Amino acid sequence: MAADHLTVSLSRRVTNGAMKALCTVAAVFASSMLLLLLGYVLVNGIRYVNWEFLTTLPKPLGEEGGGMANAFVGSFIMVGLASVWSIFVGIGTGVYLAEYAGQRTGPSIRFIADVLTGMPSVVIGIFGYAMLVVPMGTFSALAGAFSLGVITLPIIARTTEENLRLVPRELREASLALGIQRWRTIVSIVVPTAGAGLTTGAMIVVARAMGETAPLIFTALGNRFWAESLTSPTAALTLNIFQYAVSPYDQWHQQAWAASFFLLAIVLVLNVGARALAGQALRR
Repeated sequence: MAADHLTVSLSRRVTNGAMKALCTVAAVFASSMLLLLLGYVLVNGIRYVNWEFLTTLPKPLGEEGGGMANAFVGSFIMVGLASVWSIFVGIGTGVYLAEYAGQRTGPSIRFIADVLTGMPSVVIGIFGYAMLVVPMGTFSALAGAFSLGVITLPIIARTTEENLRLVPRELREASLALGIQRWRTIVSIVVPTAGAGLTTGAMIVVARAMGETAPLIFTALGNRFWAESLTSPTAALTLNIFQYAVSPYDQWHQQAWAASFFLLAIVLVLNVGARALAGQALRR
């Protein structure tokens, strides 16, 4: 019996050590891929960054210099517009799912949100093209913002629901016991308590929207000049990176690397900020 016990214990320790080693190798491999990506983009991109790149428009073919000022502005405009409407609607949807949804409507809405989250971005781009570009008769920043908002909407809705469910029910019950109306309890107590988590979710979806390309190909199209209005074709960083990277011109390749560096830096800052807020909320 003792020998059998020792054999089982040794087998468990060996299995545990082997699985721990495999998990460590997997973690190191995943981390090394991220570090390799960051380092490769940093080395190839930062050397082409200069003030002209940030403040001037693209130059015609054959002329040296030029930048992507219009692409920076266009990306911020479309991501900003998409965030405004998708975060507003998404938080409202998340509040409904967490506080009001019943056994019939709740699962259906969650299923729709989960399916929409996994929808290929190129399909959402075609949807935005059919919904806005075709009726308006032009590519535009509004169409681009609509497509980006459709991508981020289900993410913020599900993130909001999960964060609201983490708020202790005792807080709701105490507020209701004092005679405060349910909607007032949600607005004044539940949502502020989950504020850090909601902010984290918002930053994550903004980072997701910044990196999308396929929807903008079908909706914003791109522009080598300043956009005249929100209803005209608009440049974006991801669009310029795609167009410049597949071109045969070395100067465009250099600018694509520089734009990739800035895009990666923006996304990295947003993700680090989201992690910091999440850690702060967890400590509280």
